[in-house]
Amino acid sequence: MKVNSSNNFNIDKIRKDFPILSRKVNGKPLVYLDNGATSQTPTQVIDVIVDYYSNYNANIHRGVHTLSQEATDKYEEARHKIQKHFNAKHAHEIIMTSGTTESINLVAHGFGSLLTKGDEIIVSALEHHSNIVPWQMLCEKTGATLIVIPMNDAGELVMGEYNNLLSENTKLVFVNHISNALGTINPIEEIIEKAHQVGAAVLVDGAQACPHVKPDVQALDVDFYVASAHKMCGPTGVGMLYGKEAWLNKLPPYQGGGEMIADVTFEKTTYADLPHKFEAGTPNICGGIAFGAAIDYLNGIGFESIAAYEHELLEYATKKLLEIEGLKIYGTSKNKTSVISFNLEGIHPYDVGTILDKLGIAVRTGHHCAQPIMAYFKIPGTIRASFAFYNTKEEVDVLVEGVKKAKMMLT
Repeated sequence: MKVNSSNNFNIDKIRKDFPILSRKVNGKPLVYLDNGATSQTPTQVIDVIVDYYSNYNANIHRGVHTLSQEATDKYEEARHKIQKHFNAKHAHEIIMTSGTTESINLVAHGFGSLLTKGDEIIVSALEHHSNIVPWQMLCEKTGATLIVIPMNDAGELVMGEYNNLLSENTKLVFVNHISNALGTINPIEEIIEKAHQVGAAVLVDGAQACPHVKPDVQALDVDFYVASAHKMCGPTGVGMLYGKEAWLNKLPPYQGGGEMIADVTFEKTTYADLPHKFEAGTPNICGGIAFGAAIDYLNGIGFESIAAYEHELLEYATKKLLEIEGLKIYGTSKNKTSVISFNLEGIHPYDVGTILDKLGIAVRTGHHCAQPIMAYFKIPGTIRASFAFYNTKEEVDVLVEGVKKAKMMLT
């Protein structure tokens, strides 16, 4: 797949936007291939963060003074940018959170008052722990049952089994859009449609998808969609929950405090309207504003160009790595994004990762907060190289040579 040059995708220009890419690690030029854990931040977003703390740092929604009004306007402008990016119907359907994990926990907490014994919750075998543990806790609280969509050797969900698991008892279905451990792109359109046929709500964990694709929540007809800014060239500690207005009105508040109230007396409290009902306390104001700037940056490049370029990297890296004898890739779905999880026969992934770090190559090793996947493959973990649109084929070559060197040193 070739990058469409008409979209002005200029890798050299893009890389100059990221100051960290010019640094050295252990005396070697940094090759950053841990984008699945967190992406790097461009100057355009860093400048927004500096501008906030330099010029209008103030608490929002509560002040009549100029700085507070300026900060409020910028924060709510960011909410509208997020709404437009995900094509939510209303800005108040965008709840600002600390990230994907809090977004999921917010929904799980809300359903604690809606589920009873005999109800069923479906998750997939490809989930991050953040989309497993909250539902286990919810089942312990309500008596509901957790059911798992199985996976196959290619790292794909067995959709025939999903169909069999659905029933009138199914109240919730939770699945990631893209697997953080394997890069598999799940058929969420089909998952959502079939869940709705039995009256179940669906939450999609979009943390790994949003750096690569531009989800349209109305077209998907998804009930909840969650994401984190730090996977999308934004800062850590901020993310969003999209929820259909009707569902958000059904759920009780997640936390009590300032901002989420309409009136408070010692006898009774009434809650604020959406989105403030779910936004207790002082938010990560600067982070929210920077999240909006990161979305602007990514849209400026264009998601079609990003997807095309990353697909080139994925194909190139897959081919080059498979030329190494004894290397096995986990997650071989035809529909996947730019993530390669692999191991070298007879060598622990941690040892490979340590040597790669000495060569300036940043990869992730371990179970990637997806232990059930590792248990399925009967392995302790993998070496994960996750690519972004600012990586290059030359960096892939450095990775391949580093893996070869690690293999030579460890066998």
